[in-house]
Amino acid sequence: MEDGAKLHLKEWLITQIESGKYEGLSWEDEAKSMFRIPWKHAAKKDYKQTEDAALFKAWAVYKGKYKEGKDKADPTMWKTRLRCALNKSTDFQEVPERNQLDITEPYKVYRIQRDNGLARTAESLQPKDLQIKGSPKSPGFPDKQLHCQKEFVVAHKEDKKPLNEELMREHMYCELTDKKLQNQIPAPFFSPALTISDLRMQVTLLYQGQKVMKVTTSTPDGCFILQGHVPLGNERIYGRCTAQQFSFPSPASVSLPSCMAEAMNRLLCHLERGVLLWVAPDGVFIKRFCQGRVYWSGPMARYTDRPNKLERDKTFKLLDIPTFLTELQSCLQGKGPVPSCEIELCFGEEYPDPNVPKTRKLIMAQVVPLFAVELLQKFNLGETEEKRAMLSSKTEGEMM
Repeated sequence: MEDGAKLHLKEWLITQIESGKYEGLSWEDEAKSMFRIPWKHAAKKDYKQTEDAALFKAWAVYKGKYKEGKDKADPTMWKTRLRCALNKSTDFQEVPERNQLDITEPYKVYRIQRDNGLARTAESLQPKDLQIKGSPKSPGFPDKQLHCQKEFVVAHKEDKKPLNEELMREHMYCELTDKKLQNQIPAPFFSPALTISDLRMQVTLLYQGQKVMKVTTSTPDGCFILQGHVPLGNERIYGRCTAQQFSFPSPASVSLPSCMAEAMNRLLCHLERGVLLWVAPDGVFIKRFCQGRVYWSGPMARYTDRPNKLERDKTFKLLDIPTFLTELQSCLQGKGPVPSCEIELCFGEEYPDPNVPKTRKLIMAQVVPLFAVELLQKFNLGETEEKRAMLSSKTEGEMM
């Protein structure tokens, strides 16, 4: 590693575990595949900031988010930052059955994911915006992704601040190094001035085909879709979450038969912890926390004719941005169809289900990253919402 290069969370945490500096931070097994991390809440009577917040403080200092003697101490925010980094990183998977949160010295257990296959995105960033170009002066993506990553990505047209280096580090999906590309990609098909700075999503909730909510995320931390208002079930234990929170509307908000409303209420009881969705520079991701099952369909789904299940407490990639961009380039060259960017989630019922149209499903969510929508519209490839609704209705009518 070059002098001064920052470690990623995985390497940093392993270093801290091995150092033995932090009480309660230790390996859970001999194979060193899992570790314990102390998780005492600040509201406990025996809470000692110097000891119980030491690891979280160290991460904040390492990330440059806290300067001793200059910034006000904020243990809750320190803990939130590390928790969010752990939850979003594909290098870790929480092991809830091993957690001990109600004992004198509470702790959580995480498993270290080996060879998770998630390609890191950018090797370097311009200071003010995420310029991705194929010239020696402006390094782009790692060589492994060059075959599918063309250098066109969309800039948010509104007055949104572009992603800066610190924000990208927070997402833990970008490797920020000073390495140069060994092989340069061919001349771009699109303008090299295009950049990616729009990590928003449009989320639409439907109850038996009736739209009950349509929102657009406004933060790079993404959003929770959940029952209630407390992320991950207990704010007293987990602390505040910086992702937006969208609660499932009451079934009474739509006209449903009483039996359907009762079934929906029973389902909502199992969706308390919900799902976390976010857009990173290399794709759209989801992590399921709720007890209720969640199924999905989308560009990266394994099956189109049978259910795709999201496993609990695991991070899944729902859309791969390099692949989407490659398919878009092929489409514009007349070599392929219009790429899909829509993701569908179905809560509590198997999906896709060839025998049951989506309008019969109790709770569904449609998710689209806005950068992809704007790109398709830019090249007159995007369908209007009305047209999509008509096509969807026609398809379901034929199925019925």
